[in-house]
Amino acid sequence: MNKNIAVLRGDGIGPEIVNEAIKALDKIAEIYGHTFNYSDVDIGGCSIDKFGVPITDEGMNICKNSDSVLLGAVGGPKWDNCPPEIRPEKALLAVRKELGLFANLRPTCLFLQLANASPLKQEIVGNGIDLMIVRELTGGIYFGKRFTEEKNGELEATDYMTYAESEIERIGRVAFDSAMKRRKKLASVDKANVLDSSRLWRKTMHKLAEEYPEVEYSDILVDNTAMQLIKNPSQFDVLVTENMFGDILSDEASMLTGSIGMMPSASLSSTTLGMYEPIHGSAPDIAGMDIANPLGTILSAALMLRYSFNMAKEADAIETAVNAVLDEGYRTGDIYEEGTKKVGCKEMGDLVMQRIK
Repeated sequence: MNKNIAVLRGDGIGPEIVNEAIKALDKIAEIYGHTFNYSDVDIGGCSIDKFGVPITDEGMNICKNSDSVLLGAVGGPKWDNCPPEIRPEKALLAVRKELGLFANLRPTCLFLQLANASPLKQEIVGNGIDLMIVRELTGGIYFGKRFTEEKNGELEATDYMTYAESEIERIGRVAFDSAMKRRKKLASVDKANVLDSSRLWRKTMHKLAEEYPEVEYSDILVDNTAMQLIKNPSQFDVLVTENMFGDILSDEASMLTGSIGMMPSASLSSTTLGMYEPIHGSAPDIAGMDIANPLGTILSAALMLRYSFNMAKEADAIETAVNAVLDEGYRTGDIYEEGTKKVGCKEMGDLVMQRIK
């Protein structure tokens, strides 16, 4: 199979961690007989330095005409004083919009080898943590009308949270399909006891659930979800929710594992085109020091194989290799503990690549 991948290394540690993910993809191509063609695109601060914009029209067209996008990280203090319209993060919003990336998938999986890194008690962690948060990415309060006006001698700000049935159904299908690929259990997160938008969300999800009788479906309020993620995270398989709730809950869930460096993510469109990236930032303070953790990016590449390329066996091969490396006690600095073997970014990438079968 021949696939074209737009490679957006970005800023800070972005180039380092992306290079290690490409090693894993090249090994997959070698073993399974695929061809991955890479097209480099500058994004974020490095693009601002070269071209004066966070991503060029040419770069955007490369992304749109690729089969998938692999992203490192963008931004850093160097560009903090850029005008708002050309800040590095603007490129991410532009790519999401132009590629129609409406669904964000955030898996949270605690590798048992790293159980001690979790802030949760061991009796909770011992039940296992393996859940997926499906977040609607292009609607809700972040994209609604907003304005500030003066009333009664003081300023008053308003933000609208708006959702159409079609938007809810679209993200709902992604969530149900994800549940079908996992343990067939889905919880829809809302605030239907207060918000009209949540009542429409719940009504639409109930209607959609009738099309997926194999999936065990339930509703859960967002505040209870936040509590249950700490109290009993093993009860969850797939969670689906709107943009703001998903933004908050996915960050909470990411810390259950104890290391943000391990967490991959996927942003999907209505086609197979998607963008895959680790959830951490560009960490400019450690850039170029060969100490970054590339596993979140490598696991993001596995998500690419699974969701954009329909290569489940190949994705499993990468995930199994990561597990093998952790079983053997290898750790980058962020997940290192006494008794394990500390390695750098490049060596960790080599170790994973060598164990892909």
